[in-house]
Amino acid sequence: MQNRRDFLKLLGTGAAGALALSTPLSVLAADDLKQITILHTNDFHSHIDPFGHDVPRNAGEGGMAKRAALISRIRSESKHVLLFDAGDIYQGTPYFNYFKAQLDFELMTMMGYDGATLGNHEFDNGLEGIRSQLKYAGFPFINSNYDFSDTILAGMTIPYKIFRSGGIKVGVYGLGVELQGLVDPNNYGKTRYNDPLQTALRMEKMLREEHDSDLVICLSHLGYSYKDNTVSDKVIASQTFNTDLIIGGHTHTFLDKPDLILNKSGKEVVVNQVGFGGLILGRVDFYFSKQKKNHKNNSVVIPVK
Repeated sequence: MQNRRDFLKLLGTGAAGALALSTPLSVLAADDLKQITILHTNDFHSHIDPFGHDVPRNAGEGGMAKRAALISRIRSESKHVLLFDAGDIYQGTPYFNYFKAQLDFELMTMMGYDGATLGNHEFDNGLEGIRSQLKYAGFPFINSNYDFSDTILAGMTIPYKIFRSGGIKVGVYGLGVELQGLVDPNNYGKTRYNDPLQTALRMEKMLREEHDSDLVICLSHLGYSYKDNTVSDKVIASQTFNTDLIIGGHTHTFLDKPDLILNKSGKEVVVNQVGFGGLILGRVDFYFSKQKKNHKNNSVVIPVK
């Protein structure tokens, strides 16, 4: 395992030599448009290093240093960038066994993450495991449907956050998966789980109408889609009115391109999930008219190689 101090030093220098985006996106904002770039990840599972040669299909791909260089490259090309994660940040490699969440959170902080939501694996060391590690995260955890009021996490996460970038107001809320049957009850204790669809409807209405958000984003760890009636990203997209982008996680779904789903208002919702292990970085560019009444988007998934 690479020495943690050396790795932090490497990342801090920009990880010279790591592969970034080979060419800028061809779609550029016109002078009369406002552009904001949303970058996102999910289900990283503590893959600090690139995948090893024992995984032939993805050998040498992924890893925090390459991701950092790619994000840095995009920020040099796009003026207004927000970076989010949709949960299951840790658990999956010896880095988590040794450092818990500390290394993941410190590196994400150095990369300038703006926010993340909680996945089910964030509960693997119980509520105390979350509480003790949050101090290493220089970004907020946003979750709207876990009620931690009667737990040691009370007040340590937020239900939503408003970001302002490039004259665009971005409202972000978060949805977590049902913990019962998935996580040991001792690990979530008195956490109360609220219906994700009803929560989404309440949050998006509040963000759009009360906070006048130009863009509403859901950070979701519900999963992309299911064969039964389990609430998923596709369900949230089709049954809501004001959510513009759903950044998904949990099902480790590799989408070749983001999905576009019509919502209850007949408008397209961008739904994306970028697999697992930090192999892909998601990117969605939104372009707003000067009056911010209409917007269009361009979406891509970028391999981290």
